[in-house]
Amino acid sequence: MNENDRAKVRTLQNLFAALGADDPQGWAASEISEDIPQLARFLALRRIWPDLINAWAAPGALENIPAAARLLAAGANPADLARVAQVAAYETAFGLLHTLTASGRDDDAPADAPGWSLMETTPSGELTGRAVRSLHEDLLTMDPSGREGQDIFD
Repeated sequence: MNENDRAKVRTLQNLFAALGADDPQGWAASEISEDIPQLARFLALRRIWPDLINAWAAPGALENIPAAARLLAAGANPADLARVAQVAAYETAFGLLHTLTASGRDDDAPADAPGWSLMETTPSGELTGRAVRSLHEDLLTMDPSGREGQDIFD
């Protein structure tokens, strides 16, 4: 890696650290040395756990769903019910990320059917030409607890 690339890694590393990445140096080095849009990947993934998975454990989250409220009223353990909702949210997020970024096509569709690609953009919205792939592979590593989902799968 040349000095210019090392400077890019340091700049990216600082940005990853400011955004709360667990391994800012690793993400930054991968982006530069492997030409993978890691910052775009990180940004696409970082809100999934707090906003879509862990939100189900927040006070009042379950009570807003009639079926969950009935289960709670019948004596269901709130922590267990929250885990069920969190696992369902995780599995849905994982499946959606896999569908959108793993293959880029519906394998059951005709061979001449179109596919799709999630692409990195510049801050102004211009395509960079770098595909954002396989987001599902890093979903567990984005768990803010650092436990990679262990707490919801116990």
